[in-house]
Amino acid sequence: MRGAVGLGLVGWLLGATGLPAVAVSMPVQLAQAQPQTAEQYLNQGLQLIQQGQIEGAIAAFRRATQLSPGLAPAHYNLGLALRQQGQLQPSADAFYQATQADPGFALAFANLGAALLEGNNAPLSQQYLQQAIQLDPNLGLAYYNLGLVYRVQGNQEGAIAAFQEATRLSQNAPEPSYYLALLYQETGQSAAAVAAFQRAIQLNPTYAEAHYGLGTVQYQQGLLDAALDSFRRSAQANSNYANAYYGAGLVFAQQQKYPEAQQVLQYARDLYTAQGNTLWASSASQLLQQIQQSL
Repeated sequence: MRGAVGLGLVGWLLGATGLPAVAVSMPVQLAQAQPQTAEQYLNQGLQLIQQGQIEGAIAAFRRATQLSPGLAPAHYNLGLALRQQGQLQPSADAFYQATQADPGFALAFANLGAALLEGNNAPLSQQYLQQAIQLDPNLGLAYYNLGLVYRVQGNQEGAIAAFQEATRLSQNAPEPSYYLALLYQETGQSAAAVAAFQRAIQLNPTYAEAHYGLGTVQYQQGLLDAALDSFRRSAQANSNYANAYYGAGLVFAQQQKYPEAQQVLQYARDLYTAQGNTLWASSASQLLQQIQQSL
């Protein structure tokens, strides 16, 4: 957090001879008053967030909570800033304090649930997300996070219902459609999966995972050219997305275009290796060996 800026001075300096040196004019700046109230610290924190100064924002939000422990937005924004830094437990603590300061703060409950889910505490996450929905039945974010909880718990039916509600309430968000598509794919609903992947792509044309997901369904349906196009679009959206190259390698192998398959699979293997994904790097290597035998 920035300190106060001192006033510039115009002064006479004594030289070595004891005679006055030439007066030097310094830039004159107005002193910036430090925030005094919790609300002022909260506003300062929000300004620092906009400037990308996360550490300063966290300090300002903390000061606001110290001055006014009942100021729920200060706790809430502190939680958001801490979560942005990957500090999940302190983030969850801040969201919890926001819910204590304002028991009707649905967004705080929803973000508390999200932080707990990221911390692998699905049961408690579910509890707070359901509380958020009870407070605000139109909060799409809460349904989305609840869908993620149900998916982790293996409750496919509950997850589908939650993501369907999230897509209805958050019509500009591509993520609910993407996860809904994955669940449709897992439950054998190929046509619904294709439609959901396409909806996610329509909302975010650079959604690499959605292009890849669409390609996997098309590959399973035997639509090799369409699948290859989807995998290409996935790689164009994110050149470091190794799955896209792996998928393209599968298509080329099916089409008996072995040199092309070898090229993209080698690239996929190298990306997996660089990203520390040893399991898929091994899979790519095994597939490469099979293809090299066909050359």
